[in-house]
Amino acid sequence: MERKYYNVVGVMSGTSLDGIDFAYLKITIKPTYNAQIITAETQSYPDAWIKKLQAAVHYNARDLQELNKSYTQYLGEAIHQFIEKNKIPRDTLDAICSHGHTILHQPDQGYTLQIGNLPEIASIVKCKTVYDFRVQDVTLGGQGAPLVPIGDQLLFSTYDYCINLGGFANVSMQKENTRIAYDICAVNTVLNTYALQLGKAYDDGGAFAKAGTVNIPLLDDLNALSFFKKSPPKSLGIEWVQEHIFPIISNYKIPPKDVLATFTEHIAQQLANQIKENSAVLITGGGAYNTYLMERLQALKKCEVIVPDNVLVEYKEALIFGLLGVLKLEGKNNCLASVTGARKDHSSGVVIDYSY
Repeated sequence: MERKYYNVVGVMSGTSLDGIDFAYLKITIKPTYNAQIITAETQSYPDAWIKKLQAAVHYNARDLQELNKSYTQYLGEAIHQFIEKNKIPRDTLDAICSHGHTILHQPDQGYTLQIGNLPEIASIVKCKTVYDFRVQDVTLGGQGAPLVPIGDQLLFSTYDYCINLGGFANVSMQKENTRIAYDICAVNTVLNTYALQLGKAYDDGGAFAKAGTVNIPLLDDLNALSFFKKSPPKSLGIEWVQEHIFPIISNYKIPPKDVLATFTEHIAQQLANQIKENSAVLITGGGAYNTYLMERLQALKKCEVIVPDNVLVEYKEALIFGLLGVLKLEGKNNCLASVTGARKDHSSGVVIDYSY
């Protein structure tokens, strides 16, 4: 009998460290691709794990190996708890599709590391698991990112642009018959850092930024970074923020609200540079709730900004990693060379079964 759908759990942890996103999904593959989020939730990281994940970019190889082991155990137990808490029936659950958490991303040096992707995870979650989606693409000469565009192509093709605003902003679009996508700029990796200096985990609605003053010299320095002149494929990692963004900002002895005002304007300008007038733009990720940022984008570029319902805003990436896992199980390409710059389209990820 021909298979028409899969029940999977998509799992995503973003660089902004908001927490681990879980989405229990029904993904239909025939007659057309469709995805339904049955239930979804985010598990916030304890402070101890936030500190470890923030510091890990500076770890040596041995410490990273130990962190990978402990995080795989932590992530596996979190997935197991999500399944149990939501009473997801094991006998109809086809797979866990887990991204892990990016610690290092240096594709130009042929390296990317997502921890939580050790084979033991299948035994912990007690289910077939698809994981480690990025390494193969880097091995094939690609950026290993962004991986979401295949989902945009299959599930959200009615929009001119799909933009996700998480730790970083990335955009996906159709150009003639080819899917194009790339990272645009840092978003919550920077905004959250300066909101914390004001006693908040994030800049709610962009209120701090709106109350601040844009520092034009800082804005000019940010916009002058060479990354913004590069042609895609291109992607960003937390190392780039620490090497380029934070040092530039620290050169300016200005209050956190002014930093937030300036960086929010920088994001809005970089987003506006990517889109054409009168286009339909689907925006998801935590940054979609930053109403001030959305206002600034529309002030700079006449376009229709579509922010969908909260579930899709918050769990679109978890949903699409569920889809990537299903494509892997089907033996179909889930990674596009036109997006990552790899030598060929391919089916990325590792599948490991669990036997009761």
